[in-house]
Amino acid sequence: MLVPFLQLMLNFLKDFETKLEIKITCSQETEPLGTAGPLALARDKLIDGSGEPFFVLNSDVISEYPLKQMIEFHKVHGGEASIMVTKVDEPSKYGVVVMEESTGKVERFVEKPKIFVGNKINAGIYLLNPSVLDRIQLRPTSIEKEVFPKIAAEDKLYAMVLPGFWMDIGQPRDYITGLRLYLDSLRKNSSSKLANGPHIVGNVLVDETAKIGEGCLIGPDVAIGPGCIVESGVRLSRCSVMRGVRIKKHACISSSIIGWHSTVGQWARVENLTILGEDVHVCDEIYSNGGVVLPHKEIKSSILKPEIVM
Repeated sequence: MLVPFLQLMLNFLKDFETKLEIKITCSQETEPLGTAGPLALARDKLIDGSGEPFFVLNSDVISEYPLKQMIEFHKVHGGEASIMVTKVDEPSKYGVVVMEESTGKVERFVEKPKIFVGNKINAGIYLLNPSVLDRIQLRPTSIEKEVFPKIAAEDKLYAMVLPGFWMDIGQPRDYITGLRLYLDSLRKNSSSKLANGPHIVGNVLVDETAKIGEGCLIGPDVAIGPGCIVESGVRLSRCSVMRGVRIKKHACISSSIIGWHSTVGQWARVENLTILGEDVHVCDEIYSNGGVVLPHKEIKSSILKPEIVM
């Protein structure tokens, strides 16, 4: 894992090491190195002498991650690198991957095409042979613009069309949309993981350690994290409630993201893509209309229009 703020991530990652029974090793950038440079920085950690390919995953996308199918695809075509692509309705907004439909071999990349050349874009999921590292210098480098086009020119880059959903969740509005797509996928493939009951509407994911009070109405498209306390009479829809949040009686939250260990007061109303950072405390009867609140703040007066609270 390549992270620019190593210390902030370590405790979070330790939980996943235990849960998944794996070893997570971090590589820290001291300066931004783009999307390829960090791979050169972590070269010694990525090469184990086996010659086996390794995955590279963008952290700001969400999908069903068909990694086993991608490994098989990579073995069959025998190229140096595989990328996952996804179909979009408006390819002119993106860099388009032009490929042979029958084999998946990538012919070229076209950035924001003015005329239609295809509808498949880079999904940010790669499987690379160790030899790709020999193409990357330890400097700021773009894997999409500098490395992949050279591999494609040698007929060694192949693309697999991603089955299922995909979403870039780098922006809050897209994060909420990505949550909906993820919960829809759970409904189709692992419906037992979703909450059910008279207080649940649509697709809702509730951590087993969270506590839900009486008379609540939760959903659709809600995720409630570990250790959360949702008191009686609360209404939640289209929102993400992260670890350790407390939502007090009769609060209403919609289309928003509530950060770790925050509190939303009684009869408060939080909506219109409000984003609360970590340890934010919204007082009783406060209204937030699209406020973006930085961590460790107490909100004592209503936010009547979208603004950043520093």
